[in-house]
Amino acid sequence: MAEQNKSLYESAFDNNKKWIAEKKSTNKDFFKHLAEGQNPEFLYIGCSDSRATAEDLMGAGPGQVFVHRNIANVVGGADLNTLSVIEYAVGHLQVKHVVVCGHYYCGGVKAAMQAQDLGILNPWLRYIRDVYRIHRKELDAIADEEQRYRRLVELNVEEQCINVIKTAVLQKSFIKKGTPTVHGWVFDVRTGELIDLKIDFEQKLKNIREIYDLGAGV
Repeated sequence: MAEQNKSLYESAFDNNKKWIAEKKSTNKDFFKHLAEGQNPEFLYIGCSDSRATAEDLMGAGPGQVFVHRNIANVVGGADLNTLSVIEYAVGHLQVKHVVVCGHYYCGGVKAAMQAQDLGILNPWLRYIRDVYRIHRKELDAIADEEQRYRRLVELNVEEQCINVIKTAVLQKSFIKKGTPTVHGWVFDVRTGELIDLKIDFEQKLKNIREIYDLGAGV
């Protein structure tokens, strides 16, 4: 009974021991191989929401996905944290795919739709409010608030994909090697479905380079 009443925090180290035993039971060298380094195929930029973890959504294991998460899966032009992650994943780990994954019923996107002062969150939510501003005509034409909310989630993913494409490391890598490709996904927390927004990456890259061309001389 005492074991059942433990909080998640109190159980964390016991759970870790069980996880170690489970991994070793199927592969005794699991952690030896894990310590040899990483060669992930994906960079996953997602939301910090506790309901949407990258590896679970994709069915991926350790070493397969390089993960960065923040409120509302934003790729901010002044956010050195996210930009450093992209630089390292693309320039050094040489990932083949960059995924920006949002999710419906995102608290960050919902907060950005509300006209209120949210303190230190204001400059962060401005990134999402800018997405609304850019697509205001389309969004304001959606009468149903929930559908408008869902559409803003999708548009936010698309705009953050564009922000990834604006980076020099992405442009130079794609021009030189043909990788990585940028993808926009949305996770539906009510159904568990992972939705590919099927953005036309190469067309968006072409359009972006007309103004944000940072790949010259490659």
